Amino acid sequence: MSVAAVSVVGGWATTLEDVVAERQEQVAPDAMMTRIGQVAMLHHAGDREEARGRFLGLWAEIGDGGDPLHRCTLAHYLADTQDDPVDELAWDLRALSAAEELTDERVAEHEHEDALAVRAFYPSLHLNLAADYVKLGRSDAARSHLRRARGAVGVLGDDSYGDGVRAAIGRLELRLDGDGPAGGGSDPAGGAGPFGGPGPFDGPGGERPGPPRQRP
Repeated sequence: MSVAAVSVVGGWATTLEDVVAERQEQVAPDAMMTRIGQVAMLHHAGDREEARGRFLGLWAEIGDGGDPLHRCTLAHYLADTQDDPVDELAWDLRALSAAEELTDERVAEHEHEDALAVRAFYPSLHLNLAADYVKLGRSDAARSHLRRARGAVGVLGDDSYGDGVRAAIGRLELRLDGDGPAGGGSDPAGGAGPFGGPGPFDGPGGERPGPPRQRP
C-alpha cells in the first residue's frame, strides 16, 4: 500500500507521487525525483522485484538525512513494493516522518506556485497507515490513523483525487465498523481506482491510495 501519500486501498494507493507525476512538465528540474519516477514506471509495468532493488539503491544514495521530499516520495513507493505487511508499515511510517520535516516552500520548489500544501499530504499518508494496521490486525491503531486522515481531508479539493481519498476513508471506516466487506485482497480500504483516482503518491495506474500511495 500505502491514500497515502494513497497502496491503500486496492488500486488506490496512496499520494505525493501522483501529484508530482502529473506536474512533471511544469516543475523545475529535480534529478532525484526524475529517477524515482523512472523506477516507479518500472514498478507499475510489473517488475516489482527489480523496482524494489532500485528504490533501495536510491534510498541508500539519499540517506536518512536526505531531502525530506525525496525520502517521503521514495518511502511511499517502497512501501508499495513490500511483501511483508510489517515492512510495508515501516516504509509508510518513514514516509510520514519525512513529510513532517517538509515545508510548503520545499514542495513549491518542485511544483511551483500551484504546489500542493504539505498538509494535503496527510490524509493519504494516514489512510495508508490505517490500511497497514488493518492488515496487521491492529484495529485501534488503524482507527487512530483513520481519524487523523478524516480530520485532515478539509484541505483537499473537490476533484477526483480529493473525492477518491474521502471515498477510501469511508470504505475503511465501514470495514472497521463491521459494515463493510471483509475481503478486499491486499487493499484493506477497498479500492477506488487509486482511491478513486490517482493520488499525489500514486502512479498512473493508481495502485495505492497515497503524498506522498493510499497509493508528500
